[in-house]
Amino acid sequence: MPFIHVPKPWQLPERDVTPEAYFLNRRRFVKGLVGAGMIGSFVPLLGCQQQQASAEAALANTNQLNASSNPNFVEVDRPQTNELLAATYNNFYEFGGSKSIWQNAQALPTDNWQVEVTGLVNKPRLFTQDDLLSTFPLEERIYRFRCVEAWAMVVPWLGFPMRALVEAVEPTAQAKFVQFTSYYNPEVTKGPDFHLGGLPWPYTEGLRLDEMTNELAFFAVGIYGHTLPKQHGAPIRMVVPWKYGFKGAKSIVKIEFTNTQPSTYWNTISPNEYKFEANVEPDVPHPRWSQAKERLIGAGSKFSWEERPTLLYNGYGEYVAQLYDRPNQV
Repeated sequence: MPFIHVPKPWQLPERDVTPEAYFLNRRRFVKGLVGAGMIGSFVPLLGCQQQQASAEAALANTNQLNASSNPNFVEVDRPQTNELLAATYNNFYEFGGSKSIWQNAQALPTDNWQVEVTGLVNKPRLFTQDDLLSTFPLEERIYRFRCVEAWAMVVPWLGFPMRALVEAVEPTAQAKFVQFTSYYNPEVTKGPDFHLGGLPWPYTEGLRLDEMTNELAFFAVGIYGHTLPKQHGAPIRMVVPWKYGFKGAKSIVKIEFTNTQPSTYWNTISPNEYKFEANVEPDVPHPRWSQAKERLIGAGSKFSWEERPTLLYNGYGEYVAQLYDRPNQV
């Protein structure tokens, strides 16, 4: 399992949903295998002024969003993740292979954003960023988030159900799958800072149509009460909380309905390690580590991690278990 080097918190005030905090971004993410878990460690701080600057930069270019809370998704069995930690601890391979890519991600150009919806639909659409914020009623959902690397967070997303977009474009009877394509420009999204050979850019992900229309499947346009920071995948990203986090494509520019299973980024690179389905299943290990336990990162007013048992479907079995042919589902 990888070692994770994260910043030590400093005087973080608490709030109901998540503490508003000021602390320095963690140092470089260092890869390595260690038994069956993720280990968090701390690095020195450089002072309050630098922490304040980091906090402001990490949440730059965001605007408040008004959204009602969905009563079905307001409570989870664990504390929510500190907002600044969530904003500065990210996977976004288009901008680098470390967890501290949030500064690189500020290069993402989000002006005049468009999302093309095409393929096997009766009503293809081209959504602008304003359309994404106004066409569908926005709501807040607090979801568990589980990374394939065995760390976890709890995040309050703002957005709309994927089902609403599906209904707006009216897929044909032939549509069985959906492919999601992320923004890519080799001059901007330069990829990881270590060599992996040829990578299948742009980043793509996929779902079955019945997964996309499931009640849980969500398009996020905001987080913590405001629009998405760029490192979170502004202006729109996928959120499918019963699957591992890499299924949540960021900064989507195209959604295509197809009749065949689409190729996806990580499944193309290493199909033995990253399945197309990629559901959270504690009894199905990754080839290089166990998935039986996870480490919850960033809870409370001080940085911490807590080891917990991994929940089947990340605890959302009542919503999604019927989609899969799995014996002895919990």
